[in-house]
Amino acid sequence: MITAVVVEGRSQSDVARAYGVSQPWVSRLVARYRAEGETAFTPRSRRPTRSPSATSAGVVELVLRLRKQLAEQGLDAGPHTIVWHLHEHHHQQLASVSEVPSVSTVWRILARHRQIIPAPAKRPRSSYTRFQAELPNQMWQTDFTHYRLDTGRGVRGLGTDVEVLNILDDHSRYLLASVAAPRVTGTLVVEVFRAAVTAHGAPASVLSDNGMVFTTRFAGGRARAKTRNGFETELARHGIEQKNSKPNHPQTCGKVERLHQTQKRWLAARSVQPATIAELQVLLEQFAAEYNTRRPHRSLARRTPLAAYLARPKAAPSGDASPADVRVRRDRVDTSGVVTLRYDGRLHHIGIGRAHARTHILLLVADRDIRIVNATTGQLIRELVLDPTRDYQPTRPGTQETPNP
Repeated sequence: MITAVVVEGRSQSDVARAYGVSQPWVSRLVARYRAEGETAFTPRSRRPTRSPSATSAGVVELVLRLRKQLAEQGLDAGPHTIVWHLHEHHHQQLASVSEVPSVSTVWRILARHRQIIPAPAKRPRSSYTRFQAELPNQMWQTDFTHYRLDTGRGVRGLGTDVEVLNILDDHSRYLLASVAAPRVTGTLVVEVFRAAVTAHGAPASVLSDNGMVFTTRFAGGRARAKTRNGFETELARHGIEQKNSKPNHPQTCGKVERLHQTQKRWLAARSVQPATIAELQVLLEQFAAEYNTRRPHRSLARRTPLAAYLARPKAAPSGDASPADVRVRRDRVDTSGVVTLRYDGRLHHIGIGRAHARTHILLLVADRDIRIVNATTGQLIRELVLDPTRDYQPTRPGTQETPNP
């Protein structure tokens, strides 16, 4: 249109009719060309010169500052969390409560300043099947994860590997226990679980993966697979239902798995990294206080886990003790007259006597009640009640004899 008027010498009205536009628009284009030259052909922004409803620069600065502070502390810094902090802790810095931006506005601010990392391949939340216990203590989730201590040489990730055991309430996401140890053993799991029960009451059920410290159902050998470990025995003693996830399906224990990620991110954000287990334990307790009482949880309608844990009455075990640990095992007495039996995750030696060395036997076990029968003749060789506090069960109760090495 500019060429038609300036070069061809056609009238502006004629050009406007030919191109189907208004004559004033053609006039503005020609005036722009005569004032600016070739730059008049460059497309121009359609952004308005003023926008009264735009978010103020102060609010934008506050949003970006909150994003940076939360990320540096290893805490969630998403749009929902930022809006919560604006309402709860920063409304005095705003002209009014109505000036608090919406979640979508905060998201656009972060995206405009390149504070959001696109993840188009990430699985959408809507594709997951979510479940949640109806009451506190209705189900606990437990699992352990790894963490590397600081070597003191400034090289992160090359220190001593330790493990952290966590117990989480499924309904409220309340962190009930978090303990660091060189290795998580069956004995430690039982000790931490008992301490959690003493502090918070017994749960109705417990969900875990299939680690050997939690269950022996996938242990090698038929006999061992039928033997309860210490954790399974503890749950059975209280009448607590035990639940285990399917193999290779960590999504079932997704709440405690997600806790591991949040916990590690918070630990990694500390300016001084722990060099010992004692230092790590102090940080774990600080994290538990932050996570339970001061960190809003998105799945809890922005409540803290402690508020959700105390909002409803607690569930309790059914009171029906699990069936006795009944098993039948074929074995042979060793040359020193001793046979071994695993109970409560611990191996015990039962004295039978050298007279029965190399004898094939049947062990009839019902919890701690044990009957040892000659597999050939059916003769009852020994009957006893296992003492779980002792490794060796002597043939004469009250004696301190030990098996011949």
